[in-house]
Formats: sequence, structure tokens, C-alpha cells
Amino acid sequence: MRQRQIITKAPIELPSRSSALRITKLFDERYLGMVVKVDNLLARLMIAQWIAGIAIAFLISPLAWAGKEAVLHSHVFAAIFVGGAITSLPVFLVYRAPGSQLTRYVLAIAQVLWSALLIHLSGGRIETHFHVFVSLSLLAFYRDIKILIPATLVVALDHFARGLYWPESVYGVLNPEWWRFLEHAGWVMFLDGFLLYQCVYSYRELHSHCEQQVALEDAIDSAGKMEKLAAIGTLAASVGHELRNPLGAIRNAHTYIERKLNGEELAPLDPKLVQFFAIITRELDVSSKIINDLLEFSRPREPDLAPCPLKPLVEESMSLVPPRDGVTLVNDVPESLPIPDVDRDQFRQVLINIIQNASEAYKPESTGEVRVAAKTTERQGWQIIISDNGGGIAPDIIDKIFEPLFSTKVKGTGLGLALTSSMIERHEGSIDVDSTEGQGCMFTIQLPPRSTGGAS
Repeated sequence: MRQRQIITKAPIELPSRSSALRITKLFDERYLGMVVKVDNLLARLMIAQWIAGIAIAFLISPLAWAGKEAVLHSHVFAAIFVGGAITSLPVFLVYRAPGSQLTRYVLAIAQVLWSALLIHLSGGRIETHFHVFVSLSLLAFYRDIKILIPATLVVALDHFARGLYWPESVYGVLNPEWWRFLEHAGWVMFLDGFLLYQCVYSYRELHSHCEQQVALEDAIDSAGKMEKLAAIGTLAASVGHELRNPLGAIRNAHTYIERKLNGEELAPLDPKLVQFFAIITRELDVSSKIINDLLEFSRPREPDLAPCPLKPLVEESMSLVPPRDGVTLVNDVPESLPIPDVDRDQFRQVLINIIQNASEAYKPESTGEVRVAAKTTERQGWQIIISDNGGGIAPDIIDKIFEPLFSTKVKGTGLGLALTSSMIERHEGSIDVDSTEGQGCMFTIQLPPRSTGGAS
């Protein structure tokens, strides 16, 4: 299953890609709910029209067709069997597939066919022709101009064919004027003009309501995140300062003891001592990184922008990532890429964090590659893509990977990607994560079109 999460800093008037996806999802849910309601309404109307058609066949048809075909049973049979045929399929589809596009089209055609049948049963009385207008107005409830098109065509074909071969069935006279068909078609087109406008307007209005709801949810969520980040920042600053001094004392003591033991000439060092000193050194480095991350998170520094070639920066970042057996790091950044303005230190840390995370995502003894590519356009700016073919990100955690203190690693602090997204936002950029579980994932960094020119 393909999963996507986006962290972005965008202008207020333009929704982020993540918000756009939520708007689309909310709109689809609301539109489907509305369509199902209209389906059910028209299905009930079909049954009511069937009953009304049979009643008209008994009570009105003999009088309307007096002197022509005032045969009771023929109209009753038409109402029962033709009406039943028109009604049965759309009602069945509403029961089995409510909300589907096929159901909508069948309902639309069936509704205007009912108009045609009722016009016939009434002997072409002009009052019954208004049923066509009512039918088209009801179909406009779908807010879909594509539904009105086949319905209008069926009305036009029905009037043309019956006006040509059986005019008394549609106009109530044997020899109507030749332009009667155009007159009826003109009125239908006139109504369609208003209905099409209403469909487009109400469709956009529904979409606008969804945009407003998502914007409100984002504002509430942003306020909550700001409070959470402020609390985490205060805690991070306090913990970082409290641990820095004792950690420095431990490192000094470790260095002194190691030097004294290395200067001992009476006997070689115990191999276990060498091993333990290596462990202490490694863990002190890890602890220092954690403290630096905490302090960086608690007091973020604004980027010092300067021209920085991307290809050498990616190469340098890859050299600082601890190597993993079976994992190859590939630098695909073009030599001729224009030079962006970035904070070299911050952006190097961004690349290290993402590349190292991608490298560590591979299981032991597995093989794969982490590839960094980049491109630029005059309008969209720079796009840096870091991809891998590892295990991907699980759907239940992809929305959390940029949250502070969230980590799936045993020794992770959960600040690496949080710092990464924060640094990118301070560059007025965005980061997009696209992952397919079991097939790998892709981080896409977007930077604004801002540089002093030149090439990498």
C-alpha cells in the first residue's frame, strides 16, 4: 500500500500537498454521500412514478386519447410493463451499487424516459411536458454536468422520433408544425443553461467548504503543535545544559585514564580494557550528538545562506555517513546543476540525517543502494531526491516520522528528522516522503528558486 506524508511551509493562500490530499479525500467523501442520497431519492421517485403512471393509464389516458386510441388495456399494459422496465434497472442498481457512476447515468436516462412515457399516457398534453423540466432539475442535484448531457440527448431523440412517426403521442395532434421539435428543444436547452451553471457553482461551493474545513483543522493542529514544540524545546534546552557539563567531565577523565594506561610499560593493556575504552569512546560520541541535537532543537539558528554546489556537498555528506555492509551510496547529482543558496552546515546535516536513516533502514545482511539525485527548474527551484529500495515505511508510522522524540530505533532520540524538517522549513523549502512498504521510500526536498547563479 502506497503511503505519503508531507511536511511543508507554504503561503497561507496555497494549501500544502498534504492538505490538498485531505481536501480531495474529504470532498470525495462528501460528494459520495450526497450522490447516494440523490440516488435513493430518484429510486423512490421511480416507484412513485410507476404507480402514478398506472393510475394515469386508468383515469386519464381514455379521455386524452378519445377518438384516436382510447383503448384502456393498451395504455394500462404500457404503464405496467414499459414503466416496470424503466423502473426496475435503476432501482436495482441503487440497491446494489449506490453512488456509482453507472447508477447515476442509468437513473438519469430512466428519469427522462419516464417523462416520455407520462407524456404519451396523457396524449401529449402540454402540462405533462413540464415533467421534462422537473426531471432535468432533479438530475442537477448531482452537481455533475456530465449527467445532464445524456438526459438531454434522450429527450431530444424522443421528441424527434415520436414527432416524426407518432406525433399525437408527443404533441397531441396528427399534423404538428415542423418547427414544434425545435421549439421544445429550445426550451430544454434554455433550462439546461441555468442548470449547468448551477451544477458548476454548487460543485465549486462544496469544494470550497472542504477547503475551509481542512484549513480550520490545520490551524487547530498547528496551534497544538506549537504548544507541544515549545514544551519540548524548553525540556530539550534544560536537559542539554544539565548533561553537557557532567558529560564533559566524563570525557576528560576517560581521556586522562586512557593516556595513563597507554603509557604503562610494565605490561601490555588487557584486551578487555581496550574493548571497554572503545565502547566508552563510542557511547560518549553518541551522547554528545544527542545533546547537540537537543540544544539545536531548543534554539534553532536561522540559515546563513551562501552559494553552495550540491554535488560536492552530497559527496561530503555521504563520506560522513557510517558505512553499512551491502549498502551502496550513489551520488547522481549532475555536475552542471546551478548552484543554490543554502546554509552549508545545516544542509549537510539534512543530507546526513536522511542518507543515514535510509542506510540504516536495510536489514542486516541485505543489500541495496541509497541514491541522491537533483534537478532544477526556473519556476520551481531545486529538487533533491534521496531514494532507497529497502523495506519502506510502515503505513501506521509514516505520519509520525517528523514528530519530535518519535523513533523506531532502539537508540534513536527521534530528533533527527524533526531537525531535518525544521532546517528545511527555515530554508523556505518543503520535504515530501513517498513510501511503498516492502519496496523502499523516497524523500523529496524542494527548495525555492533562489541562487546567485553559476553551476556545481
